[in-house]
Amino acid sequence: MKHWFLPAMCTTLLSAAAFAQLGLPTGGLPPVGLPELPVELPQTSAALAQLGRTLESARLDRLTRFVRQNRDAVDYDSNRDPAVRGELVATGVSDDAIKAAQVAGFALLSRDAIEGLNLNYVRFATPATMSLAKAEEKLRALLPDAEIDANHIYFLGGASLAPPLATTAAASTSTNASLGIIDGGVADHPSVRGRVEQNGFAAGAPTASSHGTSVAALMIGNGNIKGARSGASLLAADVYGTAKAGGNAAAIARALGWLAGRGVSVVTISLIGPHNALLKTAVAAAQRKGVIIVAAVGNDGPASPPAYPASYPGVLAVTGVDERNRVLPEAGRAVHTDFAAPGADIFSATDATKKARVRGTSFAAPLVAARLSTLYPRQSNNAVEPAVRKLMAEAIDLGKKGHDPLYGHGLVCGKCGR
Repeated sequence: MKHWFLPAMCTTLLSAAAFAQLGLPTGGLPPVGLPELPVELPQTSAALAQLGRTLESARLDRLTRFVRQNRDAVDYDSNRDPAVRGELVATGVSDDAIKAAQVAGFALLSRDAIEGLNLNYVRFATPATMSLAKAEEKLRALLPDAEIDANHIYFLGGASLAPPLATTAAASTSTNASLGIIDGGVADHPSVRGRVEQNGFAAGAPTASSHGTSVAALMIGNGNIKGARSGASLLAADVYGTAKAGGNAAAIARALGWLAGRGVSVVTISLIGPHNALLKTAVAAAQRKGVIIVAAVGNDGPASPPAYPASYPGVLAVTGVDERNRVLPEAGRAVHTDFAAPGADIFSATDATKKARVRGTSFAAPLVAARLSTLYPRQSNNAVEPAVRKLMAEAIDLGKKGHDPLYGHGLVCGKCGR
């Protein structure tokens, strides 16, 4: 497997020994792994390879703990990815197929329509005596013409280096915004106050989170946090709330529908997970509506599986760099990398009053999205390519000349957050 690190003579920040599992803002947000201490990056190929294995091991350990601690709400799918327990989602399912599934023991939970995307899907309950993985395999065999998948759970692509958040979400303000985020809820920090409209897509949402607050402030903050598009308005979709199985594919798809229906032109998704059929369909539907999606590549290292939704066609995948423009060693990977932006040595809001240092590709993605939104008219399909090309033209080339798998087309918003 190719390891997309900097050349061996370069150094960067990392805790090579272990990743700290930071406290989470609310019970609904899954855990995040970030470096514990800044040290120099190992300078030999063997050490770099070992580093990749350490990061991947940390990812697997984190997922295992998450599932064990939430057994009543979470289970593994057939690929050992965490998903909502006892539930399968499907698109392209006829009435006859639903009846066949019911006869086989799959109860129909709901028929759902995502109006902003003109997308319909159904939710099935798995048989009580069957694991999610087995049920997934059985239903796929039973309905070969439908898209069947688990309702996967997506994880945050970074965290603030600050204590857990305990505060209420910002009051929702009606706004006509061209920017949107799908994340945790946003706190009422002065840098974003009065310019965020929130909606919830999970139990207890919107509930303030330091992650969602940091992402929002980096996009539109003013005052002591200067966002990449300071003073703009924002639509924020909280897909976590306080739900143990928050951040699932169906919640993200519904959030995309809300944002697309509200005319948002650029959406940031700093969440990481596996390929999911429903999410892929929702992403493509939003793109057909003229929405550009910017996503983080995650922080599980280059040995981790490709991150989604960053890896879907047309999604702009963003990696993070430090203050010396060196790629973060914990940066994950996507099928493609499109841009880099600051992901370390930056500060953002973390609750209703404070700001703190943040780290991770989560915080690089909103900088790219905010900059792109200034180049892209609201949901004008024929202007998507010109807007992206303008962003490519202003990006500062890093690494090998031209587009490369480490930095994509180069660095965007290099002074943002600093």
